[in-house]
Amino acid sequence: MAFTASDVKILRERTGCGMMDCKKALSETNGDMDKAIDILREKGLAAAAKKAGRIAAEGMVYAYVDDAKKVGVIIEVNSETDFVSKNADFQAFVKKLAEIVADKAPADNDALMELPYDDKFNVAQALQDKILVIGENIKIRRFARFEGNLVSYVHGGGRIGVIVKFDADDTAANSDKLIEAGKDVAMQIAALNAPYLNRESVPADVIEKEKEILIAQIQNDPKNAKKPQNIIDKMVDGRIGKYYTLNCLEEQAFVKDGDITVGQYIENTAKEIGGKIKLVEYVRFEKGEGLQKREDNFADEVASMVK
Repeated sequence: MAFTASDVKILRERTGCGMMDCKKALSETNGDMDKAIDILREKGLAAAAKKAGRIAAEGMVYAYVDDAKKVGVIIEVNSETDFVSKNADFQAFVKKLAEIVADKAPADNDALMELPYDDKFNVAQALQDKILVIGENIKIRRFARFEGNLVSYVHGGGRIGVIVKFDADDTAANSDKLIEAGKDVAMQIAALNAPYLNRESVPADVIEKEKEILIAQIQNDPKNAKKPQNIIDKMVDGRIGKYYTLNCLEEQAFVKDGDITVGQYIENTAKEIGGKIKLVEYVRFEKGEGLQKREDNFADEVASMVK
């Protein structure tokens, strides 16, 4: 019995399994839908698919740098409960994924899923296997890959991860001081989460919107209502300067020494090394940010356990 693309679609809808798994099952059963469902259930794929609809906003962020190849990866993999993030098997899975991304440079999550995980599975199949073994929905949410002089930092056992990229000459690149400075800057990013590298990277429309808000605030203050426009403009410029010091990494006060900025700290480190260092870019992932959190009713949970 032959089967069509429509049959594959129907099988996907009935089991929630991936297209390739459905196609393979129909091939094995010569198009018999019921037998194909049995095969998918026997392989545990249908069971894994049922878990795929459950909220996964816990898990971990992991940052990995291969200093020899000058390649780094930051990745977030989510699970349903924080308990799973402490599971050694789950942690090993996340670290292996980071190494695969570093080595193969997939363009996106779909491309990553197709890559070999080991001699037995590709990444998509390995993910299904982990869902079945661990018993929770697991999702590979996002990753970013960099090349160059990189420093990584992971905070709180995978709650926040940061990768910082520097443009450094050979003298600075081979210095332990660069790694030390990179860790300090990464910790600053983890703690204060500056949305922009410097004032040049702040979009013009963001500044215009900020100015509109500041002008409205000043004009609505009875003490400032009668001030001339040129004075109001100077007040706005001063407050925009404050906006930069709070939101631009290089202009933030350095957490380890509030008398200097992060930019000055990098300059001082470069002078100490006798080389050149420029902060190029960074990425900060926080576990579950922007995701809907699972809300469990404790009484209902206890009742379900009793049952």
